[in-house]
Amino acid sequence: MLDRLSSSQEDLESQELREDTQATGCTRISECSDRQIVKVAGTLRTVTLRPRAGVPALEAELFDGTEPLDVVWLGRRSIVGIEPGRRIIASGRVAMSHGRRVLFNPTYELRPLGKE
Repeated sequence: MLDRLSSSQEDLESQELREDTQATGCTRISECSDRQIVKVAGTLRTVTLRPRAGVPALEAELFDGTEPLDVVWLGRRSIVGIEPGRRIIASGRVAMSHGRRVLFNPTYELRPLGKE
């Protein structure tokens, strides 16, 4: 109890996300390696439209309490429900790009809003 009172809000949110990842049976982002097929869960911290090689690409940063992961949907300008603060479960093959983990065109589930 004393730990929870002395922890920052960010630490508490990270702990909650780590517990949620474990409860859903997903892999922690920090444990994902290049070319591995994974199922990860977390909260979208940012969502931006950033063209890649002249093709629209919707990019989001997923955070599970351990490390961030970039999620990229190529050819998409927007996806209903994909917005900052939304919790999702994403599945796909991890790639490394500029030292960061990336999932390109993952399958995903939007988590119910009542759980946030």
